[in-house]
Amino acid sequence: MSRCAGIRADGGRCKAEAMPEAEWCWNHHPDYEQARRRRASKGGERGGRGRPVVELGSLRDENAQIRRRLLEGELLPNVAAVAVQSINTDIRAVGAAMKAREQEELVERLEEIEEALEQRKGERRYRA
Repeated sequence: MSRCAGIRADGGRCKAEAMPEAEWCWNHHPDYEQARRRRASKGGERGGRGRPVVELGSLRDENAQIRRRLLEGELLPNVAAVAVQSINTDIRAVGAAMKAREQEELVERLEEIEEALEQRKGERRYRA
C-alpha cells in the first residue's frame, strides 16, 4: 500500500495509507468531502448519551417535589395533577427526541455503508 498524497494542516505530508486504487486516505480523498463535513457538523451536538438521563433525573426530582408539596398541603390536588401532566409531556418529548436522533444516526450510517458498497463495486469493475 502507498502513502496518502494529502498535505496536513501543518504543511507536512499525511502519513496514513492511501485507500485501495486511490492516492489519498479517507481524510484527504475529495470524493468523501461531503461525508467528512457531515460528520464534523455533528460534533458537539449529541453531548453524549448522558444528557437525556440527566434531564429525566431532573424531571423525576421535580415530580417528587410536587408529590411532597401535595402531601404537605402546599398544593391543591388539581394544581398538582396539571403539573404532573406537564412533566409526563416533557418525559414523552425527551423520549421522542432520543428516538428521532437515533433514527437520523442510523440513516446516516446506512447511507455511508451504501456509499462504501457502491465504491467497492466500482473498484471491482476496474480490477476485472
